[in-house]
Amino acid sequence: MARAGRLFLVAAFLHLAAAQAAAFERPDPAAIAGAMRSVVSVLPEWAGRPPSLEEPEGSGVVVGDGTLILTADHVLADPLSVLVKTPAGQVLKAEIAGRDKATDLALLKVAEKLPAIAFGGPVVAGEEVCAVGNAFGLGPSVACGTVSATERSGIGFNAVEDFIQTDAAVNPGMSGGALIGGDGKLAGILSAIFTKQADANIGVNFALSAALTQAAMKKLAAPGPVSWPELGARLRPYPPHGTPGPVGAEVVAVAPGSLAEAAGLAPGDIVVTAGGRPIANAAGVTAALALTPAGQSLRLSVLRGDETLTLSVAVAD
Repeated sequence: MARAGRLFLVAAFLHLAAAQAAAFERPDPAAIAGAMRSVVSVLPEWAGRPPSLEEPEGSGVVVGDGTLILTADHVLADPLSVLVKTPAGQVLKAEIAGRDKATDLALLKVAEKLPAIAFGGPVVAGEEVCAVGNAFGLGPSVACGTVSATERSGIGFNAVEDFIQTDAAVNPGMSGGALIGGDGKLAGILSAIFTKQADANIGVNFALSAALTQAAMKKLAAPGPVSWPELGARLRPYPPHGTPGPVGAEVVAVAPGSLAEAAGLAPGDIVVTAGGRPIANAAGVTAALALTPAGQSLRLSVLRGDETLTLSVAVAD
């Protein structure tokens, strides 16, 4: 290739890279500082032990009208009571308004209004984000990085997963904290650190997406226990390991009277997309179903032999 042609390709690549970078909003320090005002420390009191500063506390995020605080359910464990501490050091008693082990989310309520953060839209891989939480019990702090991936499910932490993966540093005590997008809005709730040997940041961290967090929050605020729709079909990854074929989830069995049966799913079907998201395992379908509002339908793209079918799973009100 001629030198001029090579230079043209380099220039075009740099222009494309600059355009992509410009498409992402870099986290604005003022917006991040504002978001930090909405992140509190969560101090559960357990039997035989008062709220402790000797071990990492959890984190929480003030949302809604300012009296509601989202946190990770595992932060609470089985508490006698819960206190929250604001970045300014004010300590408030919190009531548990709802808990959901399936998404590892809990909703707390305080009597006094605190600065609340707004939910943001979906983030994409490569976007810059910041994690805000109570790392090692030192108080709210911020660490920034990028979105490594979205729509992560089947990781194995929760029964219902729709995770944002990020390399922003997340350490013990930050569970229940905030993942902040470039616009300073809430992109997700910090949930888990993926690690094999030490419970500390290695750059593979997960936050529950804002979309699933909002869906869970509506359920947590409503009376009664939280429940999620169930497809009623046993699925397994497809194709079998080491075998060529389209990626999806194979239907092994369908329960009578289930949503799957009503939608027309049958054993041998391969679900390749659900709600537009690619499917590689049963957890992906569970996530797509959880994100479908009550009263609406989840569209499945299904391979049945040589045919591609579109089926609809109706989610009850």
